[in-house]
Amino acid sequence: MTDQQRATSAVVDFVGRARWENFPQEAVRIAKRCVIDGLGVMLAGSTQDAGRILRGYVRTVGGKPESTAFGPEPFRSGASSAALLNGTSGHALDWDDTQLATSADRIFGLLTHPTVPPMVAALAIGERQRASGRAFLEAFLTGFEVECKIAEAISPDHYRKGFHSSGTVGTFGAAVAAARLLGLDGARVAHTLAIAASSASGIRVNFGSMTKPLHVGRASQNGVVAAELAARGFTGGGDALDPPWGFFQAFSHGEGFDADRIVGRLGDPHTIVWPGVSIKPYPCGVLGHPTMDAMRRLVIAHDVRPESIAAIRVRAGSNILNPLRYPIATNELEAKFCPAFMVSAIALRRKAGVHEFNDEFVRSAPVQALMRKVERVLDPEIEAQGWEKIRSTVEVDLDDGRTLVEAADERYRGGPDLPFTRDELHEKFSDCASLVLPPPAIEETFELVEALEDLPDVGLLARVLSAAPAAAALAQ
Repeated sequence: MTDQQRATSAVVDFVGRARWENFPQEAVRIAKRCVIDGLGVMLAGSTQDAGRILRGYVRTVGGKPESTAFGPEPFRSGASSAALLNGTSGHALDWDDTQLATSADRIFGLLTHPTVPPMVAALAIGERQRASGRAFLEAFLTGFEVECKIAEAISPDHYRKGFHSSGTVGTFGAAVAAARLLGLDGARVAHTLAIAASSASGIRVNFGSMTKPLHVGRASQNGVVAAELAARGFTGGGDALDPPWGFFQAFSHGEGFDADRIVGRLGDPHTIVWPGVSIKPYPCGVLGHPTMDAMRRLVIAHDVRPESIAAIRVRAGSNILNPLRYPIATNELEAKFCPAFMVSAIALRRKAGVHEFNDEFVRSAPVQALMRKVERVLDPEIEAQGWEKIRSTVEVDLDDGRTLVEAADERYRGGPDLPFTRDELHEKFSDCASLVLPPPAIEETFELVEALEDLPDVGLLARVLSAAPAAAALAQ
């Protein structure tokens, strides 16, 4: 491998030359939408059991009060501890956005939930340093781009054989965002990458448990720690990403990476612009979203009553059926990765939000009964089309003998081809944030982020996000 093919030096160079004026306006526009969405799901996720338990832990080990840990009863903590809690909250509902693939040989699940790690890392460091909104966005976009290009470049065996990319690769997104705000030079950025590479972790056996969102929290925390250690002179090995012993080789079972997907490609184009990012309409694994939309169209168009359903078949490829691995969900966490629950919730309520993804609804008799009528079918024709898109078909047998069929639209809601309108984004953010914030703070947050590049100090945003104590929030 020549020096021109080395990913580590390509990343170091990109981080060094990343400047606000070099980011296209479309990247900035989408970044602010991602931040609005990320903050919303972070606030909502902070109310989950994972957030509650971790909040108690962070309070005991949090360190110097310099950055805000958001949610009910917000408090200030050390930057890395705040990133741990906020990052875990941001993924607790599995409602954060998803990177898209550029080619059919990249498994959709291989790619990351890209926003939360660089967002919470930049917010933790930025609040402490009183960084401007422009500096925050510059750091966020830099970390976002590096994270996405690493996820795109590594061999699909990374994900296929058990790693959770949002935990492993997310570490680099957080590390780069923090390094950018700390103003690290090239040598210290290289050390940051090396420290991050040895800190990256997360395995898919934890899907459907509290540890899955912890992967993203740890990625956020470890990225901050890596950059802060490097800033203090802590060193790491050379060529952190590259063969023979770097991240790409070690974390892909020796399969390595495609240098052409990262070297010479960072910022050309920015992944946030193309192929883009999808904002989730449902708080569960994105691989099930087009199926849920197809089911929703079917039951509404034909006015299907749940009691008339004899059987449901979800036809899909292994890229969907393997990660969405629970045949029957027994709790809300498993439901996020259970196609049977996803279509059952839609059939019963014609929607699936925070009020459906909870233990009480998942365990209810109607849901449990309907899930047992759902069959998951590995469809060879869908499998043959590749894994870069989410393809599926729903078939519903009715008790009158009819079979209704609806194919998932590859232009699913929230994706670049069918993005949320401003009103839809506002609605999702409001629904999420209302679990913690009163209406005035919700509106102020939305407006601040829409004009984030003009904000003189991101600490102002942090103060609005922590405006209401838990009692006041719950009274809304």
